[in-house]
Amino acid sequence: MNIREAYNQWADQYDTNLNKTRDMEGVVLQENLSKIAFTNVLEIGCGTGKNTLWLVQKAAQVTAVDFSEEMLAHARQKVTAANVQFIQADITRQWQFAGSPFNLITFSLVLEHIENLGHIFSQCAGVLQPGGYVYIGE
Repeated sequence: MNIREAYNQWADQYDTNLNKTRDMEGVVLQENLSKIAFTNVLEIGCGTGKNTLWLVQKAAQVTAVDFSEEMLAHARQKVTAANVQFIQADITRQWQFAGSPFNLITFSLVLEHIENLGHIFSQCAGVLQPGGYVYIGE
């Protein structure tokens, strides 16, 4: 079973299973980003929308990306704000989904699954505004 299939199967239980890593990462994200001003966010690994809920309250626009269609389905049900766009994409390929420059890019519990981080950070650098922030929670 590949990563996408595993997360598709896990999606129905992801929010209810005991998962201290997932829960702590959400707390740490909010603590680290609460004092930073950002308007246009690229959220990589949005999963079921646990961090998206907070990001849409603080940003003008959030582009939330995940590899798993089922995780995204749960996120779309949970987060219905007008300032979020959900996209299914494989971030190990060219980032066709990232149009405008972002002043915040977040990675939440996703980079541990990626072998070639150089490609990821190259793509990230190409869409991050000068002076922008990158948050990595692993």
